[in-house]
Amino acid sequence: MVKKAQLIYDDKSMDLPLINGTENEQAVDIAKLRAQSGLVTMDHGYANTGACTSAITFLDGEQGILRYRGYNIQDLCENSNFMEVSYLLIYGELPSPSQVEEFRNNITRHTMLHESLRSLYDAYPRDAHPMALLSSVVCSLSTFYQDAIDPLNPEHVKISIFRLLAKIPTIAAYSYKKSIGQPFIYPINALSYCANFLNMMFSVPAEHYEVDPDIEKALDLLFILHADHEQNCSTSTVRMVGSSHANMFAAISAGICALWGPLHGGANQEVLEMLQLIYEDGNNVKKYVEKAKDKNSNFRLMGFGHRVYKNFDPRAQIIKKTCDKVLSKMGINDPLLDIAHQLEEVALKDPYFVEKKLYPNVDFYSGIIYKAMGFPVEMFTVLFAIGRMPGWIAQWKEMMESKDTRIGRPRQIYTGQNQRKYVPIHKRS
Repeated sequence: MVKKAQLIYDDKSMDLPLINGTENEQAVDIAKLRAQSGLVTMDHGYANTGACTSAITFLDGEQGILRYRGYNIQDLCENSNFMEVSYLLIYGELPSPSQVEEFRNNITRHTMLHESLRSLYDAYPRDAHPMALLSSVVCSLSTFYQDAIDPLNPEHVKISIFRLLAKIPTIAAYSYKKSIGQPFIYPINALSYCANFLNMMFSVPAEHYEVDPDIEKALDLLFILHADHEQNCSTSTVRMVGSSHANMFAAISAGICALWGPLHGGANQEVLEMLQLIYEDGNNVKKYVEKAKDKNSNFRLMGFGHRVYKNFDPRAQIIKKTCDKVLSKMGINDPLLDIAHQLEEVALKDPYFVEKKLYPNVDFYSGIIYKAMGFPVEMFTVLFAIGRMPGWIAQWKEMMESKDTRIGRPRQIYTGQNQRKYVPIHKRS
């Protein structure tokens, strides 16, 4: 028997079909609701509204589960690498050795930026936020590759995927070099994806720079953890813009802008600023925990809780181990990490946090690792964007290939003035 939901309205009833996901998720299909009843639904923030079906990422917030294409995030972090995970997200399967080699080679061939595009950086002030440069330059790529930006042409899509994945670390590193007045460092094809990015970030022409393999591995893992996360703000922005058949560069540039917000990609920066605030106030962790619990206080503990996860964020569990390992290996005794450990201990034991399920999330530790690696705070969200790139591409590609895709156009409930008569300006008081 096919299950249906029933809506009773104005003495009439209508059946609403149910959509079943492969993980037993169920959704009420309201596609014909307005046509049959005149009603629309209201859901501020879309917390209970599905805008698409997707086979890319499964997330169970109650159980603390995150899977890419069916693979647990823990297994991917322990056994895979960012290039393999990128291929998995975009094409649906883990690659064979020959496939991942071809994929990696295609990306390596496109890491350089057009010299004219490089000059675009000169137009920005030195203190321009790197996220502004990132979104601007990504969108500008569409002007340099006008012969291959048709979102409905498979060959155009294929080359655009390589170009985006290849150039995003170069664009990001150039943004950083611009801010500190150092010369741009060209990519080196012999290096891995993460090693190449680290070299472009931190090397200078005057001396040799050796990429630390442990730092390279930790960055690769961080990119995996951020690679996709279902229909979050930036991903849904990419889909919304892409639904108009905007080219891939334009859609992902919009996603970068959405990620820039402090409630989304900027959260790890706010965690570090919070830890610094507590440190400067004499490491008084108890004081700020009490402030966070005080309803009359505006203070919030950043990096705790999640819009979707109502259990421990599985990414936070992985990243905590990496954080401890990286700081120990580098011999860094960071007082901010000590404060973070104290806050985590409180969150796992204090009834207030336990009852509200305010567990540390992925942003809680990522900022500390980035800081230990030498990245400035302004680059934290940029690093998020580099990691999220394969997820955005996969979501955009899936949307463009779906027969169910329609241009995004939410409804609204109008709450303004009723019809009014126009009054000429000379008659207005």
